[in-house]
Amino acid sequence: MAKPAFDILRALAIGSQAVGLTAVITLETVMGDAARPWQGLTLGLMVAAALVLALARTYRRNRRRKRTERG
Repeated sequence: MAKPAFDILRALAIGSQAVGLTAVITLETVMGDAARPWQGLTLGLMVAAALVLALARTYRRNRRRKRTERG
């Protein structure tokens, strides 16, 4: 089976990481050393988003596999 040309979960993963990195850099630029706790929070949210998207991707792949096995 051919893969679709556009994968929404991959786009969301790339977008969330790009937004997170931009936020980390912006916080450092604007707040200096006071940005450390906010940067940590941002990185934590980035990891959480990556985990959620990985789980969604695995769920979708397994659901597709079960559907093709049934017929």
